[in-house]
Amino acid sequence: MTTQSLSGRSPQEHYETLYSALLEADMYNIAQADKEALLLPLFKLLHDWHLTRSVHYHRLFGHTESPEEALAELPYLAVRLFKQLALKSISEDQLFRVLQSSGTTAQVPARVFLDKDTSARQSKALVRIMQHFIGKQRLPMLIIDSPAVMDKSEFSARAAGIQGMAFFGRKPVYALNNDMSLNEEAICAFAKQHNNTPVLLFGFTFMVWLHFVKALQRRNLKIALPKGVLVHSGGWKKLSEQQVDNSTFKQTLKSLCGLSHIYNFYGMAEQVGSVFVECEAGHLHAPLLADIVIRDPISLAPLPIGKVGLIQVLSVIPTSYPGHSILTEDKGQVLGVDDCSCGRKGQYFAVLGRLPKTEIRGCSDTGDKA
Repeated sequence: MTTQSLSGRSPQEHYETLYSALLEADMYNIAQADKEALLLPLFKLLHDWHLTRSVHYHRLFGHTESPEEALAELPYLAVRLFKQLALKSISEDQLFRVLQSSGTTAQVPARVFLDKDTSARQSKALVRIMQHFIGKQRLPMLIIDSPAVMDKSEFSARAAGIQGMAFFGRKPVYALNNDMSLNEEAICAFAKQHNNTPVLLFGFTFMVWLHFVKALQRRNLKIALPKGVLVHSGGWKKLSEQQVDNSTFKQTLKSLCGLSHIYNFYGMAEQVGSVFVECEAGHLHAPLLADIVIRDPISLAPLPIGKVGLIQVLSVIPTSYPGHSILTEDKGQVLGVDDCSCGRKGQYFAVLGRLPKTEIRGCSDTGDKA
């Protein structure tokens, strides 16, 4: 977009001004109605931005007007399109990194095209969001993964998650060996050194359960990290097949490691940075930089509070690709607005699994680098 706005600023300058103001505001202290009023101008700018810069987005939505009254009016891309099309709003010389996500070799990977600005925005957003849950202090960090995931020339969503959470950690220790076996010596030394101090643990949910929890149980081993904070996400389908729910996950880790502060978050490679973190009451919250709409699986009409439908995720972060409005294949329901017992404002919701008979997106463990 090269035209100037009425105020004399370009659309990009207008976007940066609005976005910077949001980034500095309290992520969870603005009521939903006021939040939507702040977000709507940004999403209108993003819609028009991608119309003029993304060939595929223009073909799909060139006839669609910018949302005027509500976020639910914003058009959306089906999440599987990221596997089928090269959805980008930048030129080849602006390309910084391609993030890929796929759970199995049988699936075509989703591709997310990043420039340096979008990548930096993702990192800063993640920091602002997670500070509300784990604080600003950088803590000794136990990464429940293997160092091999960071050694690859490719860049996977797993690596991106570890890199993002590394902002909150120091002196990282990997809990797993390169063959995904438990590094018992490393985790026991970590626990001995930090058994009475705050520490950060991070890993993808299925990795934590299959390669950490189950390995500890097989070895009849417990480690004491009573002041530890665990942040995790992804792979609940694999765990549900083993009859492992969120409550079982938390109770088992408390029994094995003494952990009482465990935060799950909902997010995806197609919208890195815009994470929806679980609060102390067990509810997922939409931060100021993002939001959700629940849609009827058949009519795709927006649904009211309490009704179960498909989750549409919204984020003001991506400008390098049209990932600001994505219709997922996940089922969910809004549980309430502005009245969660944790005190955070905005919408809070639950994810209730994947829509039956849809292609499974996978757990984000392959990648390539531009």
